[in-house]
Amino acid sequence: MATKKSWQVFWHIFFWLSLISLFVFLAEDDTHLDYEGFAVIFLLYPAINIGLFYLNLLVFIPNFLDKKRYSMYAAVIIVTIIIFGLGKYGIGLIYKPYVLVHEKGHMLSFWQYFIGTLFTSLTFVLLSTALKFATDWFNNERIQRDLENQRLSAELSFLKSQINPHFLFNSLNSIYSLAYQRSETTPDAILKLSEIMRYMLYECNDNKVALAKELQYLQNYIDLQKIRFGKKAYIDIKINGQVNQQQIVPLLLIAFIENAFKHGIANDDAAPIQLLIEVDDTHLHFFIQNKKHNNNRDNVGGIGLMNVKRRLDLLYPGKYKLDIADDDETYTSELWLDL
Repeated sequence: MATKKSWQVFWHIFFWLSLISLFVFLAEDDTHLDYEGFAVIFLLYPAINIGLFYLNLLVFIPNFLDKKRYSMYAAVIIVTIIIFGLGKYGIGLIYKPYVLVHEKGHMLSFWQYFIGTLFTSLTFVLLSTALKFATDWFNNERIQRDLENQRLSAELSFLKSQINPHFLFNSLNSIYSLAYQRSETTPDAILKLSEIMRYMLYECNDNKVALAKELQYLQNYIDLQKIRFGKKAYIDIKINGQVNQQQIVPLLLIAFIENAFKHGIANDDAAPIQLLIEVDDTHLHFFIQNKKHNNNRDNVGGIGLMNVKRRLDLLYPGKYKLDIADDDETYTSELWLDL
């Protein structure tokens, strides 16, 4: 398999051959050169100019310009251009009919030819310098993107690592309450928690999971909370739309439900938690509302919702809308998401 360096060499060769072929095509009707003249005009002189191009690109720029030896770089370029100009004129004296003789028959003077070839040499120097700056710019942009992606990946890993301990802390608190009350449902709660943790540990390693599995995970959590409340947790769940092959980032919605159970009133059948999920092939609408405890009205949210907001920013930039309404009686979270 061709390496990156091999492809670079290929594209350089392709560019120069294409450029020379273009000049040959454009000059074909205006010049009548024999083989020697063709070799001098379209092979020898282009080779000299291309050599100057790479001399600057591979030697002068790395050794002087990149090391901020600007005065030395300028001096070397000036001397090199002059030497190349003199060398080109010397070759022109050998091949006068093709190089120094004007199309109208008179021969160019030294200064006429020398000044012209200086501009040609300077053009190739500037082209190689421009290529170097452009290459460096693109490489720096790529490096910055890679660093940013690594930073975001590290941040996402950190955010995801917070989910399990946060969830486990809350769930163990719930099971502790059951055990403290010597509830017969404690084994069922532990079993449900193990199912939930199995999903979190073994099925959430991909960037996205099936929406159906994520919704089942939410249902398992709700079932665990019902066990905690002695089957007196009241929550109205409505799921509208067909759940087929849609994908979603795992563990994204659980924080909203955790927040509703932790800070809301779940055991009042007159004011149940309201949960609505609407889906189609490309969109998800998630709505949850709970009545607030009187002594908990200024203490909602926490690490879970801050975590999910940051994950939305990183994983669904420009593809979501999140509205949170916190009034005296209720707390409402509503999310619109492009799947």
